[in-house]
Amino acid sequence: MTIEIATYLLISSIFGLLIIGIPLAFVTGLVAVLFTLGWFGPNAIPLVGSRIYGFITEYSLVAVPMFVFMAGLLDRSGMARDLFNSMRVFSGRLPGGVAVQTLVVAFFLAAISGIIGGEIVLLGVLALPQMLRLGYDKRIAIGVVCAGGSLGTMVPPSIVLIIYGLISSVSIADLFKAAFIPAFILMGAYMAYVIFMCARNPAMGGAHITEDDQPKISFKEAVKGISGPLIIAGMVLGSIYGGIASVTEAAAMGAAGVLAAVKLRGEFSFKLLRESLTQTLETCGMIVWIGIGAACLVGVYNLMGGNRFVSNAILGLDVAPILVILVMMLIFLLLGMFLDWIGIAMLCLPIFVPIVVQLGFNPVWFGILFAINMQVSYISPPFGPAAFYLKSVAPPDISLKDIFGSMVPFIVIQLCVLGLMLAYPEMTTWAL
Repeated sequence: MTIEIATYLLISSIFGLLIIGIPLAFVTGLVAVLFTLGWFGPNAIPLVGSRIYGFITEYSLVAVPMFVFMAGLLDRSGMARDLFNSMRVFSGRLPGGVAVQTLVVAFFLAAISGIIGGEIVLLGVLALPQMLRLGYDKRIAIGVVCAGGSLGTMVPPSIVLIIYGLISSVSIADLFKAAFIPAFILMGAYMAYVIFMCARNPAMGGAHITEDDQPKISFKEAVKGISGPLIIAGMVLGSIYGGIASVTEAAAMGAAGVLAAVKLRGEFSFKLLRESLTQTLETCGMIVWIGIGAACLVGVYNLMGGNRFVSNAILGLDVAPILVILVMMLIFLLLGMFLDWIGIAMLCLPIFVPIVVQLGFNPVWFGILFAINMQVSYISPPFGPAAFYLKSVAPPDISLKDIFGSMVPFIVIQLCVLGLMLAYPEMTTWAL
């Protein structure tokens, strides 16, 4: 069997098994073992074990459970609620002010934890009912919650960027530096869209907030509510950018900081701790199992000569290098409609990143493009995770059709920002 036929058979096997409902982690592991046996024979099975050992002993992977634990504590404490109420004080009478403030809160939450699912659920509980009560058009309210919650793919300490750095052997600190401007541009673009729509049609921004609707907190209390998240985010990101701590060490500092803040607020309990740790185990278990399966599959495929086959096929195309990048972006977007971002990263990046480097492009820039693509995948139909996270806490009269329909303008914004980063790479690499 030639490598060309083996490639087509491998891809069709993966999608065929996924269609019948087998989880991605088991699909990739099973296909890896079968191709190892078929291509190399039973004596090559230890190669699969070596790939597993290499993946699970990666030191930087320790940062992931720390950030997930931070998100679990935020989910269950009152810090996010107080942050939301504090930001309301500063939103004033700006058109779409509550929606704009929700986006700022989403950015803060992403900067603390880097986890997306819990953030969308939090915003769905805190912000969505508030916007609907104030008469916001549900398309604005739903879109802001889902798109704002998905900022976690970009805002450091993004788990997406950490996994990209691990797979691609790229400095995670450099990825964090490069991500800030694109993340601010995305948030700013969302805000501009909300303000424009609400200014053009005030009915979309709901009823005017009367004095009775204002949060019953003083300016001093608002500053207090926002200071905790600011200190934690500054401690995590400042220690990384200042060269004081590695990403893994900063993650541990952040987890300890959130735990201390919860204790100082008088909200700590063993039930909260147990639930947060359970969420951490479940989330990290999923990431590790998918990573193990994908690492085995990619390792076996590379040993078969698949990486050379794909690289020669792409580099042999008589097209401009940027067109190759555009094809990769299209592949990410298409896969993002059906696969989890972890699976896409594990399967595609080990093959794509070396090609990107051979073409002369900066892998850090490509990492930012990948993160934006994964943000698109989070809110894209038919399987965008953000829609299902929000549906779990949304009012009964909001359907999945409403949610996916509301996200279309925000998908367009994301694609525009992706195009901007493609056209002007220096927007991501200027600080490197």
